[in-house]
Amino acid sequence: MAAMMQRRMLSKDEEGEETEVRREDQDKINRFSTLHQKVKLLDAELKTKQKDREDLEEVSGELELADEDEKVSYKIGDSFFSLPLEEVQELLAGSVEKIDAEVNTIEEKLSTVQEEMQALKAALYGRFGKSINLEA
Repeated sequence: MAAMMQRRMLSKDEEGEETEVRREDQDKINRFSTLHQKVKLLDAELKTKQKDREDLEEVSGELELADEDEKVSYKIGDSFFSLPLEEVQELLAGSVEKIDAEVNTIEEKLSTVQEEMQALKAALYGRFGKSINLEA
């Protein structure tokens, strides 16, 4: 009987009438909205990390032109230290590896969130059809 009523509601929806929004539907919509905001934050964080990585690679490239006997200023926290070129290159390589690991973690989170969003999107479009817009 319930399946028959749902079919009737869906067929009425196809005719242009509105489908009732249930509590579970609203929860899905709210969850989708929360995930959408999380994607925006993760995208911004990812872009920042990628920019940081590019900057470190640029500095590493410039240091290859430096004299090996020369001391190089390296910022640790709020202070600058004069360190041998080889040590600075090792520190930069470590920083690049750390950023790469952070980028991978962010990309994994982003992928997980996007998968959940796709599942919610499919469920909501299946229920409401064209009467709901989840594109942003």
